[in-house]
Formats: sequence, structure tokens, C-alpha cells
Amino acid sequence: MSSTKKTTQKYLRRPTRSEHWERIWQTSSPSWGNYYHRWLQRVYGFVIPKGARVLDLGCGSGDLLASLQPGYGVGIDFAPSAIEKARTKHPGLHFEVMNAETIDLVGEQFDFIILSDLVNDLRDVQRMLMGIRPYCHPGTRLVLNFYSHLWQIPLQVAQRFRVATPTLVQNWLTRADMQNLLTLEGFELLHAWSEMVVPLPLPGADWFNRFLAKVFPFHWLALANFMVGRPVGKPATGEPTCTVVVAARNEEGHIDELFDRIPELGPKIEIIFVEGNSKDDTYGAIERAILAHPERNCRLLKQAGKGKGDAVRLGFSTATGDIVMILDADMTVLPEDLPRFYKAIASGEGEFINGVRLVYPMEDEAMQFFNLVGNKFFAEAFSWLLGQPIRDTLCGTKVMWRNDYERLVANRSYFGDFDPFGDFDLILGAAKLNLKILEVPIRYHSRRYGETNI
Repeated sequence: MSSTKKTTQKYLRRPTRSEHWERIWQTSSPSWGNYYHRWLQRVYGFVIPKGARVLDLGCGSGDLLASLQPGYGVGIDFAPSAIEKARTKHPGLHFEVMNAETIDLVGEQFDFIILSDLVNDLRDVQRMLMGIRPYCHPGTRLVLNFYSHLWQIPLQVAQRFRVATPTLVQNWLTRADMQNLLTLEGFELLHAWSEMVVPLPLPGADWFNRFLAKVFPFHWLALANFMVGRPVGKPATGEPTCTVVVAARNEEGHIDELFDRIPELGPKIEIIFVEGNSKDDTYGAIERAILAHPERNCRLLKQAGKGKGDAVRLGFSTATGDIVMILDADMTVLPEDLPRFYKAIASGEGEFINGVRLVYPMEDEAMQFFNLVGNKFFAEAFSWLLGQPIRDTLCGTKVMWRNDYERLVANRSYFGDFDPFGDFDLILGAAKLNLKILEVPIRYHSRRYGETNI
């Protein structure tokens, strides 16, 4: 027999990936160790809130999916033995024998799609991404993790000594490879980070993994790459309605001008003034302006608490528009700039729109020197913390979808009620929801009436 025929027969005798994993699941549960899988559950549990609609591709025995406590959870795996174990262990979830590259779940859409330790083992990652696109709505988040190429040899050694589950030939994708594949199939990368430099329960492992895995240069040594992406595309057709919340304290001299200059946004705009126990007659000025402008859909609320953050939360809690928007009453951000923010979110380009005052030159005395230094410091800190570039954390104009704000409120207990200005509360909350943060440059003007409230 020729060497070519021998090589061909040898190749044909190799098990397929489905046969390989079926054999693994028939003998033992594939695991790199309980510590590693508990860490995965911890990370995914931070990203994915309870009660979501979740699809887990390559779900194995379903433990990761079950740990997320989804409102509706579907797991697929091409190993029948894995699905049999998943159905036995987690009867409240739905499991199907199916190949991740050719899934067929007609009529289903999910809030989160999980690809945990899957892409390195697929034959065609791009085909898989193409196949899951119909199961995404505009707010769907794709969450994935895969081993770092640096760990290829250590993992092979671990497999040889039966510490890790044996695998067939792997893809060993880099972050850049994966981002390129996401882009090719209409997904946008939102966040990427590293986890776990010590994959075993050794003394101090939790501390190393919690902190050093995300810090230069230790992040190069991390075992797992994590990514969160979203489908790119415009939201449902039709113009959304909008609520503009104006927090006003000691702003009597700006009220008439605000009524004259706030533009119409979308098919219907609602303006909510929240007056914050002013020393001047701001409340009376707003009452008079409402009477003088019956054509404007405007309401006035009296703030019981203190601080702009409290005022914004009061205004947002009563808003009826699809989009909620903040405009400071001091006129440092011009009302004429609001259509830019409306366009940025209504187009689907961004999901949390933040104003940035640090691009264009400012008017004299628009921002004091130490305020400028503080803004730059917070911008750098938040960019590192959130994994998305933030140029200006404290610009008062911020915009988001009202339903996203309601989800933010439901998750607010994670960070706590610590922020009197409301800016950090919204930015951190938006990042926790993995919203696409987009910044709109504006020119920052000096106030013409009164003194700054900050």
C-alpha cells in the first residue's frame, strides 16, 4: 500500500469532533477543574443579569447556563451524552442535540448568546457567527471566552498528564482574529479583557485572578480571553419619542431662554423640569413659562432630595419618552446641540450617548483649572476600568433608551447610591449593561447667569 493511501486512511480513521466529545462525555464530565469553571460562572454571572433569555452554544452538561438563572434558557451541544446529562441535572431549562455551526431554532431570539470555550474547537467560526445572527435582536449581547495562545503548550502538557480534558487540533485564535471574524459577520466588539493567571485553587489564586489578570504586564499571562459584542444594525423603524429632563437650581435667569431654544426632537418631545430648592425664584419662573407656552409638552416637579443625581432620577422615573435625555439648565451645553444626541441614539450607532467638552476649545472661565484636571483624571480612570474610551465623565448631557435606564435601576444595587451628580451612576450602569457608549463632542460655554452649583 502506498504511503499516500496509508496517510489518507489514517486521517479518515480520526474521530470527528462530535465523536471525540461524545466519547469524553460518555466517560467523564469534561472539565479543566472545578476552580476554573466556578470562575467562568462568576464572570458570566457579572455580565448576564438573572431572568434574561440566554442561548448557550456548546453547553456541555448545562452547569454554566443554569448558574445564570435565566428566565428562558436554551443549551445546544452536538454530544448526545452531554445533552442527556444536562436534561437530567437541569430539567427547568431546554437542551437540544445540535451542531453550533448549523443551529435551527426557528422563531427564537435571545438577550445573550454564550460561546464559552467553543470558538477554538470549531471547524468554521465564521459560519457559526453567520448562523446565530437571526437569533439576535438589536439589544442582544454575544459573550465569549477562549484560551490564550500563550497557554497552548501548558494545556497540552496538562492533557498529557490527564489534568485537562483532551482536545483535537485547536484554532488558537487571538483577540484580533476574533474581532475580525465578528466584524465580518456584522458584530461590533464592545469590551475585551483577560481573566485568570492562576487556573488552580492555589493559595492567593483568587487575589491574583481578581486583580493582576487585568493589569499590565500580567494580563499577557492570563489563560482566558473574554469578549462582549453586539449585532450592528439600526433599531426598529419609526422615530422614537423623547423626554428631556432639566435639573434646575438657582437658574431663574435661564428659564425663558430654555423654553425658546429647546428644539423639537422626534415625533413628540416631553420636557420635565425638576426644581431643586432654589434660593431664587426658579420654581415660579418655570410655572410662568409653562403657562406662556401651552404648545410645549412640559411638566414641573419639586425635588425632595439634594443633588443633581437625585433630580435626574426623579425626572427619569416619571418620563414617558422612548429616549431619556439630560440637559443642564445653566446653558453651558446649548439646547441646539440636542438633535446630535438624538440622532446618535435613534440611529442605533450608540446606546448610551455621552457629551464630551474636551475636544473643542472652551470659552474663557467655562471650566476652572482644577475641574479640568479632575475631568481628565476621571476620563483616564474610567476608560481603563470600563474597557471603552471615555473622554469626559462629568459632562451633564447624557442620553439613553428608557428601557435601558429601567434595567440600570434594577441593577443599581451593585454599585450603590453613592453619586450626588448622577454622572458616574449612569456611566457605570451603562457599562454594567454592556451598552455601546458613544461620545458626542460639544462646545462648552460659560454660564451667563448665577454661579456654578458644583
